[in-house]
Amino acid sequence: MARFSLEKSERLSQKKHIQELFDKGSSFYLHPFKVIFSPAQVAMHQLLVTVPKANFKRAVDRNKIKRRVREGYRLHKADLTSNQFLMIAYIYTAREILPSAVIHEKIISSFKKILEKK
Repeated sequence: MARFSLEKSERLSQKKHIQELFDKGSSFYLHPFKVIFSPAQVAMHQLLVTVPKANFKRAVDRNKIKRRVREGYRLHKADLTSNQFLMIAYIYTAREILPSAVIHEKIISSFKKILEKK
């Protein structure tokens, strides 16, 4: 049975790893995300979600989007089957708040694209 949790250890938070991801990672654009990924240093997939303040001035809106992205990742991370663990960053680039269903669909599409690019 799949675990549908998103633990603290699954969140990318170390500055050194984040810098390495942005410097050496591969990227692609899949509306509404710019996705950056690279091999992980630890034995699990790690996630980073960012929403630019320039696009959404209110913190409430940024937090809502981040919650929706984390929820989509949490529910569908079992689809990300790989023999190598990854660090993944989702940068939300749309200027409007999209429904959860659309975000979940795009996350699944991004998993497929990551697996074929690896």
